[in-house]
Amino acid sequence: MRVGTPGFVPERLVEARAARGIASKSALARLLTVNASTVTRWEDGSSAPDADALGALASALHVRREFFLRPIMSSARPMFHRSLMSTLVRDIEYQHSQMRWLQEISGILEHYVDFPVVDLPDFLAGATYRQLRDDDIERIAVEMRRYWKLGEGPCGDMVALLERIGIIVAAIEMGTSKLDGLCSWSAEDRPHILLATDKMSFPRRQMDAAHELAHAVLHREVTTSELKENLKAIETQAFRLASAFLMPSTTYPSEVSRPSLASFLTLKARWRVSIKAQIRRLTDLEIIPEGYDTDLYKLYSAKGWNRQEPLDQEWPMNEPRLLRDALNVIVSAGVRTKSDLLAVEFTMSPKDVENLACLPQGWFTERTGEVVQLKQVGEKGGAPKGGGGGEVVPFERRQ
Repeated sequence: MRVGTPGFVPERLVEARAARGIASKSALARLLTVNASTVTRWEDGSSAPDADALGALASALHVRREFFLRPIMSSARPMFHRSLMSTLVRDIEYQHSQMRWLQEISGILEHYVDFPVVDLPDFLAGATYRQLRDDDIERIAVEMRRYWKLGEGPCGDMVALLERIGIIVAAIEMGTSKLDGLCSWSAEDRPHILLATDKMSFPRRQMDAAHELAHAVLHREVTTSELKENLKAIETQAFRLASAFLMPSTTYPSEVSRPSLASFLTLKARWRVSIKAQIRRLTDLEIIPEGYDTDLYKLYSAKGWNRQEPLDQEWPMNEPRLLRDALNVIVSAGVRTKSDLLAVEFTMSPKDVENLACLPQGWFTERTGEVVQLKQVGEKGGAPKGGGGGEVVPFERRQ
């Protein structure tokens, strides 16, 4: 018979452990100075921690007690990520836990603010991802640009576009350069995208954001089992659409006078797409002769551009704003106070919310400033004539 705290949700413990990068049950057990079998029983649901143990868990994992009592509102849809054989399971689980927390935060905020309506029409026109060919993906890229009125030139800010069409975006440090992004749908059927900040540059973020958008467009009906079976094909489609979206076939190729690293560097300054992505794009379009792409990649590596390309640091990073602005509006309008939000709504730590909502560190502990209306004084202490302008008072010039 299950004993301990009533209503304890075992999946929450698994989630919190992943969010804190604790790789195993035994590692958590050592942190709590309990037997590993005890943690195992808590996670499989055969028993639940008592009140003291629940408090110890909350303290060790930096969450509120209520965290373990709140059910997970997760979607059955898969999470799309570029899983690599060398990627640690711990890193992937951490990314998944952060995505679930991002969805939880946005779900809470949506009770107070109206996010943009999800504007993702069926660009596949009833087809499935299995039926798509390269020509179909090129056509979809053109239709996406036309639908969102982006023109055929360089795409300005992918993150701003994602938020404008109703996608929730966050950017956090993943602790590894092998995980670039993640896309998933919430239980409310809203796409969420989690981007990495590790070794990040503006061109890389543009491509990562476009790649995750491609999953939202092409693979919204893909099941978890299909993703496992066809991961390579699904990822190839997403990269092709992202490249076609950022470098449309109708305009970008005509600007390539001669495929060379020097010309790609010039084009990077205009299109803000990495040199490596340009090589891949022109290879996909069969503009680069067979075998020449290999020579270009070798020269690219010889220059050390695998570590950092020229111009990577020329542009400021495009940060998500939707969740940050929502929280600022809620607090500044007096709908909820910061302490209210932490005590009632959010069960993870303030740092977690600040991180996922792109808030400045310490935002929850900062005092909220009050907007004070200054009284305008006119002639004889009365209201100013005309109801408006004030008097400019010059400062004395220092000698």
